[in-house]
Amino acid sequence: MRKEVDTLGFLMLPDNAYYGVQTKRALDNFHVSDQTTNDLPEMIRNLALIKMAAALANNSIGHLPDKICNAIVKAAEEAANLCFADQFPVDVFQGGGGTSFNMNMNEVLANRANEIITGSKGYERVHPNTHVNMGQSTNDVIPSVMKITCYKEIERADKSLELLEKAFADKAKQFKNEVKLSRTCLQDALPITFGQEFSAYRDFLKRNRAYLNSFREECLQLPLGGTAVGTGLGTYPKYLENVYRELGKIYDLNLTPEENFFDGMSNADFYVRLSGQLKSIATGLSKIATDLRIYSSGPRGGFCEIYLPAVQPGSSIMPGKINPVIPEMINQIGYQVCGNDFAITMATEGGEMDLNVWEMVISRNLFESFKLITRSAHIFATRCISGITVNSNKCLEDVEKSTALSCVIASISGYSAGSEVAAKASEEGISVKEAALKLNVMNKQQAEKLLNPLTLTDMQKTAEMISQTKLDL
Repeated sequence: MRKEVDTLGFLMLPDNAYYGVQTKRALDNFHVSDQTTNDLPEMIRNLALIKMAAALANNSIGHLPDKICNAIVKAAEEAANLCFADQFPVDVFQGGGGTSFNMNMNEVLANRANEIITGSKGYERVHPNTHVNMGQSTNDVIPSVMKITCYKEIERADKSLELLEKAFADKAKQFKNEVKLSRTCLQDALPITFGQEFSAYRDFLKRNRAYLNSFREECLQLPLGGTAVGTGLGTYPKYLENVYRELGKIYDLNLTPEENFFDGMSNADFYVRLSGQLKSIATGLSKIATDLRIYSSGPRGGFCEIYLPAVQPGSSIMPGKINPVIPEMINQIGYQVCGNDFAITMATEGGEMDLNVWEMVISRNLFESFKLITRSAHIFATRCISGITVNSNKCLEDVEKSTALSCVIASISGYSAGSEVAAKASEEGISVKEAALKLNVMNKQQAEKLLNPLTLTDMQKTAEMISQTKLDL
């Protein structure tokens, strides 16, 4: 064990711990959720890289000696590579606006830097506040980490969503001639193809990917350099320009200071907007998942219009039962992302005066939403959408039995004629085509042409046929 002192006294720490007394106090104070900053590896990585950039910037302006700078940079490289993945044990639900997380990193890097220089842990040569935290505050560092992490998470999410969009696009092409009944208010409506339905899913993804990617540029504008409240107190001349130069080299990104540090540190509306976009994606995917569950219901007592890939047995008591487990997973993720969004909304609203101190709970929920969407979109594409097949005979049978085809009669001969045909078909349990022939509303040639289900899914062909038939009559 080793002894470490702070303003509240001293504590004993395990010899193998790279964190220090402030981390240990936080560890004792906030053991509530068993979710720790170890569970936020991308934030750990980006916090370490910001510490690296700050050390290099302070060195370049002559305020951090070469030996100390080099040791901090090496320690930060190791931390960014998650070499200290078990050294960030503080609960994500921590008071202090993320100070415990920031100090945890400062202590780990200081101990490791001292170890590099002297061969042992401690702060003999490198101090967590004086050197590692030079020119910084939790209040500008943590929101900067969040924004860079958001940029990276958007990249990852977009790749998975692109894969899912392609899966829907492939199915839209494959199913372009697979006719089925559409449904409005859960009741039979006009013929449509599965290709057309899947094109809607494809374009939902395409549109929402564009909206998500529109946040990227804003992610590159950081409050780093504002220190405690936006005034930059504690930095040295030329630190600001140098720290952003170093960040640009590290990330190969055009990272810039926010136009107004006071705004960047006081207001967290960016995260409400970004979380809202994740909620839009998650709820849309959940809606699609519900559609697929309905279309595949049965297989003998339900719609049974499509077959989903069978990925696992569905019952502990009923042999042969297969559940739509992948769509059900997507539904649950939709519910969780909505819950996360509400927490982010309240944490943003709850900010007061010159700093929003709820950034750790925003981070916990936002990055969980990213993780859930990124991972599930890939699974949805590869283990469900890509393997869907259509029950063509069942779909065509349903279309031919539907009274919705009487819409064609109404368009040609008026609504009353269409209603009469629909009523006749319902009363006698026959198709609209058969009813139309019995009532002499159209001849056989016209019926075959005008009531062809696949033709009725083509807007231009249908309009031309109906118009020409009305002229002929």
